[in-house]
Amino acid sequence: MQTGILLMTYGSPRDLDDVEAYITRVRGGRVPGPDMLAEFRRRYEVIGMSPLIEITRNQAAALERELGSEFRAAAGMRFSEPSVGAAAEDLRARGAERILGLILSPQYSPILMAGYARALEAAADALPVRCVQAWHLNPAFIDVLASRIRAALARFPDEKRDQVPVLLTAHSLPKRVVVREPEYVEQLLESARAVAAAADLAPERWSFAYQSAGHTPEEWLKPDMLDVLPQLASAGHRDVVLAPVQFLADHLETLYDVDVGGREQAQNAGFETFVRIDSPNAAPDFIAALADVVRGELAAWEQAEREAAWARA
Repeated sequence: MQTGILLMTYGSPRDLDDVEAYITRVRGGRVPGPDMLAEFRRRYEVIGMSPLIEITRNQAAALERELGSEFRAAAGMRFSEPSVGAAAEDLRARGAERILGLILSPQYSPILMAGYARALEAAADALPVRCVQAWHLNPAFIDVLASRIRAALARFPDEKRDQVPVLLTAHSLPKRVVVREPEYVEQLLESARAVAAAADLAPERWSFAYQSAGHTPEEWLKPDMLDVLPQLASAGHRDVVLAPVQFLADHLETLYDVDVGGREQAQNAGFETFVRIDSPNAAPDFIAALADVVRGELAAWEQAEREAAWARA
């Protein structure tokens, strides 16, 4: 049986002229005001636009090669092209007889991510579909991030390396979402603890913060990366490694929020060295981790189908 693997993520604007339409889709049809639009256009211009779509396509192509001839993989975006629907149609045209959706966020929230599953189910038509949920503790995935932290720390001289703090981050959320779904935040913290342990970081060596809070007046999750960095500097640190535990490809939140905004805050606080770990992107070890997630989910899917058949017999 040919299995289609649909990698799903947010998407990004094609160019500066597409920023308004993209942000409007992300905001559920609410057009951004002039100030918000100008700020987003500025950020995308600073980073030369987001490479997310190209990277996700590369991830899909590499995953298809990793899994072998019985698999087809495609990339689908929730808020831009190629859409989830277009990707599902591509998989169908290439012979897929069932589709497994894999959201490129290891931590799963029904509230935040139900839209992906709905889009996949609508696009798949009569094909059997299933969506991977949380895979935030997959050992291969944890090892990918831990290896990136070790590589970042290796850039420091021997006499400094063991003293450099590591700040693990995840995308912030409105506090109201967490009240409804506290399990999501616990998944983020579980990932952070697992990555820190795999990287052999002592408890006092690492901390956790949120980043990329939205442009709304409501309360967002704390502590924020931009607040924690000055606190680390006040404790006497002059070097820091920043390690997102949720972002699997370079995009606005890494290339601007961390590399520009975070670095500027760190420099203003007195840091001499600010290092972000390399994003997984389409690196072979990360593609192998995705393949491990896929194989595990397919085994669970097939077991569930066997049990359902036994129940009907």
